[in-house]
Amino acid sequence: MAEQTTLPEDFGEAAGAPHDSATVPGAQPDAVGAKSDSAVVRDALGVGIAVGLSGFAFGVTSAGSGLSLLQTCALSLAVFTGASQFALVGALAAGGNPYTAAAGAFFLGVRNSFYGLRLSQLLALPRALRPFAAQWVIDETTAVTLPQPTRRAARIGFAVTGLTLYVLWNLTTLLGALGAEALGDTDAWGLDAASPAVFLALLAPMLKSTTERITAALAVLLALGLLPVLPAGVPVLLSALAAPAVLFLSGRRKGQSRGTATAEENR
Repeated sequence: MAEQTTLPEDFGEAAGAPHDSATVPGAQPDAVGAKSDSAVVRDALGVGIAVGLSGFAFGVTSAGSGLSLLQTCALSLAVFTGASQFALVGALAAGGNPYTAAAGAFFLGVRNSFYGLRLSQLLALPRALRPFAAQWVIDETTAVTLPQPTRRAARIGFAVTGLTLYVLWNLTTLLGALGAEALGDTDAWGLDAASPAVFLALLAPMLKSTTERITAALAVLLALGLLPVLPAGVPVLLSALAAPAVLFLSGRRKGQSRGTATAEENR
């Protein structure tokens, strides 16, 4: 059931992919937008630690849903994508069919495949490392890797975020599952919302343009509006339709503006 994303064969040579600053002859760090290794590590550790600690919430929620300690830890080790894990245990807790719950979690994790398509170009990893890197292709590693100005920085950001998050997520999952009994009613704590809340807090500062903010707002409205009527995981997938919808409307508005400007010039 591991939701690993296979990195494509044509890795690393697409136009627009960052290159090691050392490959740019005579370039100064400022000229290529270079970033110190320590700065990349600091940012990656910040994301990895902040999100990794929320694995405690999954451990508690999973144990409270009736899964055993072994099952809970196996999910974090093999699946390693928080949204799918929460969707699975949430569906099981609601009395859903295990196969239906697993299918919903799988389709929710399909988004990682699209991350892999882009990250394969940025990281250009050796063939032997790609299967291992695929396990770490998730929201948080993608968010840290994509903004990096060079391939070296992208690799460092991906590796540090992935390693930190994987270790902490699995450790706190174990602690959460062990401590679930002491917490009592896990639903009353609302811990299943912890991981999404942390990721949204990390993502929010990246929404700088009006188009990005409108897209995010529309995606939230779609997800929340469809949540009561569709199976777990499906509303999140459908919320991705916000991006093409906003881009279409934005392009259409710009086209109309150009048309109006052209008409006025021809008068």
